[in-house]
Amino acid sequence: MQRLAPLLVGVMMTWLTTAQAQAPDYIIQLNAAPLNNVAGQTPRAQTTPASAPAMVPAGKPLAAPGKVPQRVKIGLLLPTESKLLGEAAAVVRSGVEAAHDVDPQAEVVVIDADEHNAAQRYREAVAGGVNVVIGPLSRTGIAVVAPYVSVPTLALNAVGREVPTNPKLFTLALNVEVEARQIARLMREDGRSNPLIIADGEVLSSRLKQAFADEWRSQGNKDAQQIEDNGQNLAELTLAVSKADAVFLAVEPAEAARLKPALPVDLPVYATSQISTRSPDKQLAGIRFIDMPWFLMPQHPAVKRYARPGSALTLQTERLYALGIDAYRLALLLGSSRNPSAIKLDGVTGDLKLGRDRVFDRQLPVSLIGEGE
Repeated sequence: MQRLAPLLVGVMMTWLTTAQAQAPDYIIQLNAAPLNNVAGQTPRAQTTPASAPAMVPAGKPLAAPGKVPQRVKIGLLLPTESKLLGEAAAVVRSGVEAAHDVDPQAEVVVIDADEHNAAQRYREAVAGGVNVVIGPLSRTGIAVVAPYVSVPTLALNAVGREVPTNPKLFTLALNVEVEARQIARLMREDGRSNPLIIADGEVLSSRLKQAFADEWRSQGNKDAQQIEDNGQNLAELTLAVSKADAVFLAVEPAEAARLKPALPVDLPVYATSQISTRSPDKQLAGIRFIDMPWFLMPQHPAVKRYARPGSALTLQTERLYALGIDAYRLALLLGSSRNPSAIKLDGVTGDLKLGRDRVFDRQLPVSLIGEGE
């Protein structure tokens, strides 16, 4: 999606809270009350009535009206009945449905499965003719299914190091480390040579800091300066800033709003989508950040063809809806491509291409927080 727009101003969405970084599956497991819709309803695209349809029973396909069943049969392996992950699974499924509505060439079979029965349900689905699988959603579920992967399978979370490699196991995930690494490359492209990382000691902040530092070092640069802000070490912060030609804010929006006015006006400041909010503080103006095309480019033809959620979602949960859209699109390609390494997609979650370890890398567009947003 890089070619679509180099710089957009003013579309702000939030990312993850510090609490959501406490577990490996924070993007999924800690979406406490992720839906703001009417209790009991399943989120659905705007093309459907306000009252959402009931969950499709396992094994029942999403119909493709007017079309003869095609070669690609996708199994959507999600913990739809899970108390912990059920709502997140419903949001992902709604994203898949939104993409299916636009391009209904595949048959989609919804399969309820958690880590206790995922392996069995996976094998049953493949035996029943499924030739591409989307899921599992959690790292535990992925580890359970991995030994049995026999058809192209698109996992929706990071694959743990303990999971044996499998040439048919692919990954599309929303890892924040990917964004921090892109910021490091962006700074280098912008000609920065001495960045300062400002973190706050929280788990998510530390992960962003480490990912940025590792990527910066991998480019042959000297180690980036780092400082942990606690709101009291102003003298130390001032000294560190005086040596920097750019700043990476690996902190929450409120903390960033407190720090930004203390930085020199002409010092470039960068951040990940963690900085995004619906109504950004005016103190954040001028920060350069990255986020999904789904949020930054809603009117672009590659994005607007997909319906927005019919029910209000929290910002972090809407990312799972966008993930579902791109998962379906990639599944179609995985089911028809003889050369998965050549797959590229202008996705709503980013510009996607297959990278190392069969992980789909996401390149995000750049935007700028404008005055008066």
